[in-house]
Amino acid sequence: MNGGPAGFNNAPVTRAIVIASALFTIIFGIRGRSSKLGWSYQDIFTKLQIWKLIVSVFAFTSTPELVFGIYLLYFFRVFERQIGSNKYSVFIFFSVIVSLLVEVLALKLLKDPSLKIMTSGPYGLIFSSFVPFYFDIPVSARFRMLGFQFSNKSFIYLAGLQLLLSSWKRSVLPGICGVLAGFLYHLNVIHIRRLKFPDFIASFFSQLSWPSMGSASPTGQGRNVVGNAPSYEGRQVEGNYSARSSPTINPSEDSIATLVSMGFERNSARQALIRARNDINAATNILLESQAQ
Repeated sequence: MNGGPAGFNNAPVTRAIVIASALFTIIFGIRGRSSKLGWSYQDIFTKLQIWKLIVSVFAFTSTPELVFGIYLLYFFRVFERQIGSNKYSVFIFFSVIVSLLVEVLALKLLKDPSLKIMTSGPYGLIFSSFVPFYFDIPVSARFRMLGFQFSNKSFIYLAGLQLLLSSWKRSVLPGICGVLAGFLYHLNVIHIRRLKFPDFIASFFSQLSWPSMGSASPTGQGRNVVGNAPSYEGRQVEGNYSARSSPTINPSEDSIATLVSMGFERNSARQALIRARNDINAATNILLESQAQ
């Protein structure tokens, strides 16, 4: 499981987050200030060091955390491809804000001396992404190793566990808060999954970071997908798109792989692309409409 085609095709927001996390971590590391990135309740409400709260959304406090964090952020780009850059921006905003608020509340209530300083990094976004990863990404392969059974999702969970325990309580609490934020998004509280930002916000990320090195494919900014799309194994593509079908068009392997990475069955993805004349956005809508019927 690799989250779909290599590179950041159809994932400009993820690309911007990954670049920002790497740059912030490296810059603060070079200046020897990595140990000062963590924030405490007193930093925010007594010293009013709001910059720590902002920086903590991006910068990791150590290189191992950066490696595992970047790996997970890169893999979870599949969700941006699945719901589109606009709604993924809403997911990021919701996850970060809710997880930070819960962290602040937990610090205030627990009064645990070992939790005085929280670790820094996009833990809220990463661990909230494990919720749709659990519910919406199907297991496609299972295997046994050393007498234990694993799936193709196991290594993602192991990478998340390593990041969760990287700083013990200081990283466990942000991780738990992130999972809680992910569940709230999954439950669609305050109808959050219906919200969309103005299109220029998602477009901003495409212009902010350099083009990906993968094969070119249409961007996902214009998708009209509500919420997280579940996997659709073995469904036949139907709907009102027969007039657009063209049997002479052969979908590209990159386009098929992109739809498969969203959880759609390969044959259904190919049929949808034929009907949509190889337009990934239209093919995604076809697949979603066929599931709703």
